Amino acid sequence: MTNNQKEKLLSNKFIQKILESESSEFLKNKYKFAEIASSLAYYLKSFSNVNKLLDYISLILKHIFNEKIIFIIPLDHEGDIWHENIRISADNRYLKIQEEINNFFNKFKFTKNFKIKEIISFEDALKNNFKEYKIETEKILSRGKCRGFIYIFSKDLSSQAITKDSNFNFIQSCLAVGLENHCLIKIKKKHENIDREISTGAEIQSQLLPEYCPIIYGVDLAAHCRPALQLGGDYYDFMCLKTNISDKRKEKARWALVIGDVMGKGIPAGLLMTMLRGMLRAEVLTGLPPDRILHDLNQLAINDLDQSHRFVTLFYSDYDPRTRKLRFANAAHNPPLLWKSSDQKIIKLDAEGFVLGLQKNAEYHCGEVKLNENDLVLYYTDGVIDTSNSLGERFDEERLIKTLMKLCKQSYTSQEILNKIFKKLDDFTGQNGHLEDDASIVIFQLK
Repeated sequence: MTNNQKEKLLSNKFIQKILESESSEFLKNKYKFAEIASSLAYYLKSFSNVNKLLDYISLILKHIFNEKIIFIIPLDHEGDIWHENIRISADNRYLKIQEEINNFFNKFKFTKNFKIKEIISFEDALKNNFKEYKIETEKILSRGKCRGFIYIFSKDLSSQAITKDSNFNFIQSCLAVGLENHCLIKIKKKHENIDREISTGAEIQSQLLPEYCPIIYGVDLAAHCRPALQLGGDYYDFMCLKTNISDKRKEKARWALVIGDVMGKGIPAGLLMTMLRGMLRAEVLTGLPPDRILHDLNQLAINDLDQSHRFVTLFYSDYDPRTRKLRFANAAHNPPLLWKSSDQKIIKLDAEGFVLGLQKNAEYHCGEVKLNENDLVLYYTDGVIDTSNSLGERFDEERLIKTLMKLCKQSYTSQEILNKIFKKLDDFTGQNGHLEDDASIVIFQLK
């Protein structure tokens, strides 16, 4: 059968013509029904309009089962009654009862959020209201999920049930597939819209992270964030504590270096990270010591974080290029690793402090260290050490320290060290491995 012939079979006028022009005997003819079946199958294959499918099926049912009144209640893609697509298939002799069924349905009090169990009370009410009819009930099922209901009214109380008729079952199955296709198309479009919004959000969020590392006198900087999902909860930033000065003067000004991690990942973590960034940037301009910065930030963010049932870990530090002093405070974040070039060893930079967003009166302490030539500080989030391989082993802090020590003993730039650590992570997880959490690294190296 050619495509033109198949498209002709999709025409309601065509099916109306062949159904009305021939005697009812042709309906028993397998070849004629095969033509109808072929047109239905082709329609489902090139599915585009569920309204036409419902009209088409109603028309077929009307002529094959012309002694019956068939009432179709489809459900939409959200599982609610699809009022605008209710269909009643019946011969013109039953116009009055069609109107009565329609009026009864419209007056029945379904709840706003329809539930399948409500249909039982509707069916009981339907049978009580139309006692002179034999009413058969059928669910329209597709892949075990209800996509609607069919009610067959028969004036002849002793008539054979059409629910056992193979032709009826075939048409019912086609209807179920059509409704399922429509729901899948709607769900797919919804997911595409969400994916588009998430992609836009991820693009905006990536722009909130520093596009490049600033020039700080005597310092070689490198940084990178690798989110586990499109949107992430990791955050790092570099902020000059003095504004309205030239770029040249900024190089020798005091700089804030911060890294943080919102509990969780994805959209909620990304939104909270964005909120936290705005609060912190405003707070940094006060020029207060790191412990006061974290204390005030916790006070500002406590209500928003408490309502979200999440918390934030954050390491805040500021560096003065003229004195080479690094001050820091820690809100329970992973302590950065300091490579002391003169001693050829790594120490952890830590200070007592509580996570942001859980305790209103949390206190924070300030630490300070003087850095020397070739010293290096590695800031990181827990996504780095929580990365696991196919055997379930974590990369862990000890492995990170050993990797960093090997790299620091060679003459690598900050960017080269950063790249080699991420390469080590990739090798550890394997070809098919992936990050379970966002992973961020900042390398701060004195020249």
